Amino acid sequence: MDNKESFLHYLRVERRVSPNTLISYENDLNQFETFCADTGGVNGISGAGSREIRTWIISMMESGYSARTVSRKLTALRSFYGYLLKRSLISINPADRVRSPKQGRSLPGFVEEDKLCRLLDEIEFGSDFHGFRNRMIIEMLYVTGMRLSELTGLRHDDIDLHEMNIRVTGKRNKERLIPFPPGYLALFREYAALKEQTFGQLDHDRFLVTDKGRPLYGKFVYRVVHDYLGLVTTMEKRSPHTLRHSFATHMLNKGADLNAIKEILGHSSLAATQVYTHNSFEKLRTIYKQAHPRA
Repeated sequence: MDNKESFLHYLRVERRVSPNTLISYENDLNQFETFCADTGGVNGISGAGSREIRTWIISMMESGYSARTVSRKLTALRSFYGYLLKRSLISINPADRVRSPKQGRSLPGFVEEDKLCRLLDEIEFGSDFHGFRNRMIIEMLYVTGMRLSELTGLRHDDIDLHEMNIRVTGKRNKERLIPFPPGYLALFREYAALKEQTFGQLDHDRFLVTDKGRPLYGKFVYRVVHDYLGLVTTMEKRSPHTLRHSFATHMLNKGADLNAIKEILGHSSLAATQVYTHNSFEKLRTIYKQAHPRA
């Protein structure tokens, strides 16, 4: 097993990173490895230095990569060389000497509250399993703020109708409980009954399934969210994460405590949650300009 494969094995087995993160790291390392091979003069990715990394970054920026994407790829290299350094396979981490490109502030995109209420209250999803399941996808993402991977991984036993909470498994297999309002008890029961009526006994216990009864997967959810949000908004990015951003922003606008939002979202630090205060501040700024006579 070479150094790169050993590192990926470490991420998968010891760090227990998500499948998407593992794929991302592998792609980034493969890309840099190909770059090193094409430019010559370096004995593989393990022998690359700060100069090769800087040249790679310049090449990507000139090719149109965003600063955010380049920074993410540089993070993958830092982790890889940090792994080699801890095992005394190299003497320094060459990526530590490379500065990440500056990024402009990118606030999370969200859908306005009235538009989401119109989608859920006025637009017809259909009474068959297909329509009801699509509604459940939108409702659960917006009402709980859970991540896409957390939604697709939900099992029947994760939903406690008595305590009215949902147990989700987040990043690094950390579990947390998310409450849901009493009005969703009937919705959950109706969906479960319709699912059993449509498919009978399935050979898995995933809560949300496709039209063929198989466990839900990421691209399926993305298509559903993208299409339905397109009925109420023209914003370009309409993803499951948009509903997560909308959940947090709307909660904050209604006066929810930032620490409470942090716990529901499953953020490891408050800094990750504080980005939503910018959206709320922009709303306050708009109201101020409209209302104050000296604004």
